[in-house]
Amino acid sequence: MVSDGQAHSILIVDDEPYITDLVKTAFELEEFDVAVASRGFEAMRFIEEMKPDLVVLDVMLPDISGVEVTRRLRDQENTIPVVFLTAKDEPEDKLTGLGLGDDYICKPFSVDELIARVKAVLRRSVPLESENPAVLSFAGLSIDTRAREVSRDGSMVDLTATEFNLLVYLMENARLVVSKAEILESVWGPDFSGDPGIVETYISYLRKKVDYCEPFLIQTVRGVGYCLRLPRD
Repeated sequence: MVSDGQAHSILIVDDEPYITDLVKTAFELEEFDVAVASRGFEAMRFIEEMKPDLVVLDVMLPDISGVEVTRRLRDQENTIPVVFLTAKDEPEDKLTGLGLGDDYICKPFSVDELIARVKAVLRRSVPLESENPAVLSFAGLSIDTRAREVSRDGSMVDLTATEFNLLVYLMENARLVVSKAEILESVWGPDFSGDPGIVETYISYLRKKVDYCEPFLIQTVRGVGYCLRLPRD
């Protein structure tokens, strides 16, 4: 991942040329290095060859879907951030997309909003600056913040960039109750303007990926927020 001060590289994947032309021009004006693909397999080749910092990926592609592209990348342990761009707006589609990627924007869309979302995802994808130790541990859960590796009882867990940053935030505040507003500001950033319900969505993903066995560590404190702690008797 490139550091702040350098141009970010992104791959735009959509089979509609007017969309790719528009988005490519807009991101180039923001000083991004931009490549374009129109097929899923072409996108996978581009990702392997150019190793972009982020992919803006249409779900409905002529050969394989954007979701399938991302699933194959994750199977290869490729954690590149993905922002899905699609006309599909059903709740289950959003959940499927967010479960594999890092954000989900529906067509028709605002180019300014897409740029803002991409920048937010890129900020969440860089290693967090923290005064805490590089390795955080709690009740069998371990995070190496420098290597960006997570394990539960010795078994490695693959997380997206946003899932990783959310878990780090919960670990750094272990035993403390943090509100949804605090999570949004710390993980998604003070400029986040999307649906606040995204917190619940990502908490559910973490529960499935890292809190799949007892003791269940991610606790909901009704009316307040969330807390990473051992269950109370």
